[in-house]
Amino acid sequence: MRGSDEEERKRWRFHGNRPEIGEASASTLRGVYNRVMDSMNKEDPRPVIQLGQGDPSAFSCFRTDPSVESAIVGALESGQAVAEYLNSGLPYKLSPDDVYLTVGCTQAIEVAITALACRPGANILLPRPGYPDYESAAAQRHVEVRHYDLQPEKGWAVDLKSLGDLADGNTVAIAVINPGNPCGNVFGYEQLKGIAEVARKLGVLVIADEVYEQLTFGGEKRPFVPMGVFGSIVPVLTLGSLSKRWVVPGWRLGWIAVTDPNAVLRDFGMVDTIKDCINICADPATLIQGAVPQILEKTDRHFYSNINKLLKRAADLCYDRFQDIPGLTCPTRADGAMSLMVKLNLSEFARIEDDIDFCLKLSEEELVILIPGTAVGLKSWVRVTFAIDPWALGIGLDRIKAFCQRHASKYNAISRLSLYPQLNGIA
Repeated sequence: MRGSDEEERKRWRFHGNRPEIGEASASTLRGVYNRVMDSMNKEDPRPVIQLGQGDPSAFSCFRTDPSVESAIVGALESGQAVAEYLNSGLPYKLSPDDVYLTVGCTQAIEVAITALACRPGANILLPRPGYPDYESAAAQRHVEVRHYDLQPEKGWAVDLKSLGDLADGNTVAIAVINPGNPCGNVFGYEQLKGIAEVARKLGVLVIADEVYEQLTFGGEKRPFVPMGVFGSIVPVLTLGSLSKRWVVPGWRLGWIAVTDPNAVLRDFGMVDTIKDCINICADPATLIQGAVPQILEKTDRHFYSNINKLLKRAADLCYDRFQDIPGLTCPTRADGAMSLMVKLNLSEFARIEDDIDFCLKLSEEELVILIPGTAVGLKSWVRVTFAIDPWALGIGLDRIKAFCQRHASKYNAISRLSLYPQLNGIA
């Protein structure tokens, strides 16, 4: 750790000493098995006789067919493959011991929040708008949520002063989603460094949700910067998955990477608590784990660039078209991820009460599905996902425009009648 041990212990507010998690982990078969294995005399030269592991595949007489084995040959190297993949963007090296595989990024979120629920009254700072699974995970674990607002007029940037002002002595973490879901923003180096410095000043860790990492198309001005770059300033839990960049959301393979070169999380018990949480949870499917090394190492670079080109064309089309649709405001182009936010100017519509009502009526009248902004923490907005076939996106935007024109024209007619009642009844 940096500085003296005593100084560091006073600095950081989080800790991983959660006896109930350790007890729950210890009571599982895996926990008991690991404890028994740890008690072995490592200097004893005799072979270990496994009479406690319910996995016959470890023994040659019970081996499966070679064709099955060849399909999952990379399973044991999956953690190493993820570490090497992440290392390409970091100024230090992760080892396989720094990576914990999860059943998708959703489980990674749940494990991270569970590990942070270290004391009554603990709270975390989440972006608004953001990804609602964080709120759900926090509510289930009795962790208070405090929201810091992203600023649409500034490209969804974070106000660092407001971020710091939200915290108190029970704050344990700041979550950062980059590239941004649902806003499509990409934080630059200085913004991320500023967040890291605020977190260090507060004595909290950073949860870096990078499930959309490398899905950026804003050019050289908006490259993707891993939050782990600032791991020497503040300890970072990096969350990721295969689902977005490789377009395989149903495969459910995610990870938590401890991007913490100063070993603060290890020294404060967080790593042990994460291990305990992982012991309680199910592992990702072995077949998918076996595919990880080849996916990370051998995916054609043209695949990545083609996906980003598709996303950029779709994002630009959305932004340009929304400029001409009455009652809607799209404040900024998306530079990453797969969605953007559009503001509803509700005063320009007739009989549209709020963003939920807008989406329900749009679905009913035009068969176009949008997510109300309320679902991601921002009322009177809607989330638009543009990662669909270009022809379908074009049709959808046409229907949204027709819907808005139709409802806006009703508003205008009603307004004229209220201003000029003598027109009432005139054809």
